[in-house]
Amino acid sequence: MAEAFNEIVLPSVRAERYAAVAAEIAAVLDGEPNLTARMATVASMLAASFDHYFWTGFYVVDPAKGDELVVGPYQGTLGCLRIAFGRGVCGAAAATRETQVVADVHAFPGHIACDSRSASEIVVPVFDAGGGLIAVLDVDSEQPAAFDGTDRLWLEKILAETFAR
Repeated sequence: MAEAFNEIVLPSVRAERYAAVAAEIAAVLDGEPNLTARMATVASMLAASFDHYFWTGFYVVDPAKGDELVVGPYQGTLGCLRIAFGRGVCGAAAATRETQVVADVHAFPGHIACDSRSASEIVVPVFDAGGGLIAVLDVDSEQPAAFDGTDRLWLEKILAETFAR
């Protein structure tokens, strides 16, 4: 199934593209219980599907610390290894448990510059079936204001369907 995904021509309209990618992610992950495999697949398929994605990956809640994220599966340049809750965009999403859409990361208080080429960012909390925070999905773009309500809606939907089951 994954090989077939690489050959798919996706729609150009962003919402339609997300719908197609969401369906493909669900099909590829059908029956796969491993959390790391699920995160790696989501990061890979999203990164391969959107030109405005520069860095795409997960920061996982470190169970030994509880209030710190540790880098998980991702696509892109070297990521930060650890991020405290409340620090930067990822830490804000973890602390508030709310999606953060940032048009200009350089104007975000406490922004962590893992890669100085990042200009905008969306970070979506990932919850398990019981509503517990397990990770955040972080997507950076080299373009300012690259993310909008369509990205937010679809990423929240994809993550809920993939991890809160």
